[in-house]
Amino acid sequence: MRPQLHTYDIAKGVFAFSSLRKGGVSKDTFCAFNINEHCGDSLEHVTRNKQLLADILGIPSQNILIPHQVHGTEVAHVDLEMLAQPAEKRQEYLDGVDAIITQERGICIGVSTADCIPILLYDAKNQAIAAIHAGWRGTVTRIVEKTIHAMTQAFDTQPQHLYGAIGPGISLEAFEVGEEVYEDFQQAAFDMPAIACQKAKWHIDLPRCNQLQLIEKGVPSQHIIMSHICTYQQSQDYFSARKLGIHSGRIYSGIMLQPLYC
Repeated sequence: MRPQLHTYDIAKGVFAFSSLRKGGVSKDTFCAFNINEHCGDSLEHVTRNKQLLADILGIPSQNILIPHQVHGTEVAHVDLEMLAQPAEKRQEYLDGVDAIITQERGICIGVSTADCIPILLYDAKNQAIAAIHAGWRGTVTRIVEKTIHAMTQAFDTQPQHLYGAIGPGISLEAFEVGEEVYEDFQQAAFDMPAIACQKAKWHIDLPRCNQLQLIEKGVPSQHIIMSHICTYQQSQDYFSARKLGIHSGRIYSGIMLQPLYC
C-alpha cells in the first residue's frame, strides 16, 4: 500500500513529487491513492492515504497542506502564525486558494490536479517554495506570474534564482477546447502559434503556456523540469477528470523543504 511517487530532482534538501494512482486504499474511481477530500472519496480512505504519504515524507500528516482550489489566482502565504492555528482555522485559511508559498521546513505544500497543471517552485537563494494549481482558467489569468510576484513580496525572490517542475497534466494532443477558450487565451496576449494548433477543434498546450510564463518572468529555461506526462493518455497511472469523470481521485503534487537534520 506504499504510495508511488514521481519525484523531481530540483535541488538538495528539497523533496518534490507528484503522486500516481497506485499504492493507497481508495476504491473504484478513486483507486487507489487519493488525499483530496473534496472529490467524493471517503474521509476514512483519504485520512489513511494521507498518513501513508506522511510516513514516506517523515512528517506528521497535519504537516501536509492541501488547499480547497477554485480555479482562481489567490496565493496563500503559510508561516508560523498560520501553522499555530487549530486545524479548522488552518483549512479555512486555505479555502479558495490555488497557490501556496512558504519558507517553513518540514511542511509539505501541494495542489490537487486531474488534468490541470501543477507547478512546483524553489527559490534557491531565499529558501522558499511554492505549489501552484493552473487549470486553463488559472493559466489564462497568469497564476504562475502572480505567485512569483507574491514570493517576491514575501521573500524577496528573484526569478533567476527559481527552480521548478511542471508536473502531470493534460497534453496539447488531448486538450481540445472551444472557440471561446481559444479567444480567452488570445485576448490575454498569449503567443498563440507557440501554444495552440487547430485540428477538428482548437488544442492548447497548457504545460507549454506555464513554462513560457516562467521563462518570460525571468526563470532560466534550464531550471525548469517538464514531466511530459499526459494525464488523459496515461489515466491508468494518473487521475484524469476528462477520462474518469469528476467523481474520481486527484493527483497530489507537493514540495517540501526538508528539515535541516535530514
